[in-house]
Amino acid sequence: MAGYASFAGFYDAVQGDRAEHADYADSLVRRERPEARRILELACGTGSVIARLRDRYEVCGVDGSPEMLALAAVKLPDVRLVQGDMTRVRLGETFDAVLCLYDSINHLLRWEDWEAFLDTACAHLDASGVLVFDVNTPRRLASLAAQPPAVRRFDGNVLLLDVVDVGDGIVNWELEVFEAHGDGNYRRHEETIPELGVPTEQIREALTRRFRRVRVIDPQRSRPTSRSGRVWFVARGSRGA
Repeated sequence: MAGYASFAGFYDAVQGDRAEHADYADSLVRRERPEARRILELACGTGSVIARLRDRYEVCGVDGSPEMLALAAVKLPDVRLVQGDMTRVRLGETFDAVLCLYDSINHLLRWEDWEAFLDTACAHLDASGVLVFDVNTPRRLASLAAQPPAVRRFDGNVLLLDVVDVGDGIVNWELEVFEAHGDGNYRRHEETIPELGVPTEQIREALTRRFRRVRVIDPQRSRPTSRSGRVWFVARGSRGA
C-alpha cells in the first residue's frame, strides 16, 4: 500500500480539511445508527476527518504511514492513533462505526486485500455496527488517466500530477512537488501512489456475504450507474458479530 512518505508534508495543503467529505460520512452514520458514539477510521491519514468528528464521537485512527500519523498526532494529541495495516490490524475492541474515506481502499492493489480489509472492518464492529467507505470507480480512474497532466500552485509551491494507466485495473498517481525555497529555487519531491479500480457489483457482493444490510450510493445521482465516478458503500449488521 502507498506510504505517502514524500507527499505527507504537502497533503493537507493540497487536499484541504476534508470537511465536506467528513460531514457526508457522518450523515450516513447518523442515518443508520443515530446512537453511535465510537468511531474507528482506517487509513486515517493526517487525521483531518476524525478531527472534524471528534466533538461528536470518541474517535480512533489507524494508518500505515508513520509520516501521515505524525501529522495527525499534532492535530489530535489526545486521540488514540495506531500505526497498522488496515488489512490486518486488530485492536481487540469494537466500535459503533468504521470509516475508510477518500478512496483509501483503492490503494489496495489485490482483490484479496480488499476482502481482508472488509474482514478487518467486521472484526471492529459490534452486532449493529456500520461500515462506511467510498471508492473511485474503474470508470473514474480510466477517465483521470485519459486526461493530460495537471499543474497546481499552492503555498508558493508547484504540484505536477499525472495519472497513468499501468494495466490490470491499476493507475498510478504520479506526483511531483516543487517546494519553493526562495530566490527562485525549488526542491523536488516525488511520489507514485497506485490505485486499483474494482467493479461496484463485486464490492457489493463481498459486503453482502458479511453484512445483513448493504446500501450503494452515488451522491450525484438517484442511484449508482455505469457513469458513476465516486461510489459510497454503507453496510450494517456484521454477520460475524
